[in-house]
Amino acid sequence: MLDEKDIAILEVLQENARLTVKEISKRVNSPITTTHARLRKLEKEGYIKAYSAILDARKLGFSTTAFVFVSFARNQGVDQRRVAQEIARFPEVQEVHIITGEWDILVKVRVSGVDELGEFVVNRLRNLQGVEKTYTSVVLETVKETQKLPLSPSRVAARW
Repeated sequence: MLDEKDIAILEVLQENARLTVKEISKRVNSPITTTHARLRKLEKEGYIKAYSAILDARKLGFSTTAFVFVSFARNQGVDQRRVAQEIARFPEVQEVHIITGEWDILVKVRVSGVDELGEFVVNRLRNLQGVEKTYTSVVLETVKETQKLPLSPSRVAARW
């Protein structure tokens, strides 16, 4: 179970994971050794999955983002989770979600442009066994995109 110090550490890391343990300990008002031990515990227990850099996709040539809804073909003898895992292997795919509603799988894709998007959807995604049909929505503008979770002691405690 997380306490207020654990949550404070997680909040600081969400803002800047490059901070040293010394800097984190100052921000959460806790001794360095205690902060270090808590960090290791949070990592070991899986609250911290990884540390990574958030790259600017546009600056790196990935100017087109799209969401592709996928209808799963149940009659082809393939497991839906396996199809989702196969989709996840494509390098241009950033996210794959099994969803409820009219569509079965939601895929977030980043590519250099609509030509590459079309090649991906028509020539690769639609050719996967278990994919029945697709519907693609191209992102015109991203207003908010974050991995940050809204942590607070009361909100996190309510989950237990």
